[in-house]
Amino acid sequence: MKEKIIVIGSAGNLGMYMIDYLLNNLDTSKYEIIATGTKKEYPFDFYNGEYIQLDITNKEDFNKLPKENIKAVIDFAGVLPAYLAKDDPQKYVDVNVSGTLNILEYCKEAKVDRIVYTQTWADLNGYLKDKKPLKPEWSRKPIFTGDHAVYNVTKCCAVDLIECYHQIYGLKNFIFRLPNIYLYSPEMYYYVDGEKKYISYRYMYERATKGEDLELWGNPDLGKDIIYVKDLCQMIFKSLFVDRDGGIYNAGTGIKTTMREQIEGIIKVFCPKDKTSKIIECPEKRDCDDFVMDITNIKEELGYEPEYDYIKYLGDYKKERELQRFNKKNQ
Repeated sequence: MKEKIIVIGSAGNLGMYMIDYLLNNLDTSKYEIIATGTKKEYPFDFYNGEYIQLDITNKEDFNKLPKENIKAVIDFAGVLPAYLAKDDPQKYVDVNVSGTLNILEYCKEAKVDRIVYTQTWADLNGYLKDKKPLKPEWSRKPIFTGDHAVYNVTKCCAVDLIECYHQIYGLKNFIFRLPNIYLYSPEMYYYVDGEKKYISYRYMYERATKGEDLELWGNPDLGKDIIYVKDLCQMIFKSLFVDRDGGIYNAGTGIKTTMREQIEGIIKVFCPKDKTSKIIECPEKRDCDDFVMDITNIKEELGYEPEYDYIKYLGDYKKERELQRFNKKNQ
């Protein structure tokens, strides 16, 4: 009998890429994929396998899932501030805390071998001012203001619940701390403090495609660790089969790409040959978050090596945008 890998939140931005990665890398003679989500049917054409509609806040919905021979549950479900036009603390609690508890109860009853969970990097935001690589083993240092504060608290609560079920019931747990994960999606907007705004990097790619001017904000020598979604999928995939009880890992590349390097890369990859975007320097505007992830333990314990440097990521993003595999069926 094949072992099952259940992907919760499989139609979200991360889930859809994970399903695609599993389809291309999983040994289907030994394992099968079960995709779940709140939508009635799976919204992308590249997957036609088993799909189960699941609301993680409804404990009864878990009766739809298989009860044995489950290798792993990959949990991408969650409510993010970026998708809420109005702050809703109760929704964070309902989905990120109560929903996670329902998933853990299911894992306990079905004797699931391991759970994979994606945590926010906001639990380390208090260290950003120190300008040091963010280490996975550091204790939490969150900021309790802003639109991510309650969200962050509920995600941390979920991580603690998962650790409880690891220590009490032996459920292996792999926690991945995520900064922004870069990926192609046709969506161009999100919310910041309830205000609808462009997703800046996708907006800039579109401007560069037309040869339009690009603004370079703040200090151009500041930068960030830019991780492409397919590298996130690689590290999660490795966690499914490693002989370990779990761990906490930073999702990243270990390399800082400066703002100037980012803009120059966008121009190199996206601009037409006959119309190159001009860089408009805006030092008076807001600096980016300046950080790089320490990924030592994920390399040593999971055998992860980043495949996508910045330019390779941009090229693959451009290819996925042209293929439109991740555009929903009704779009």
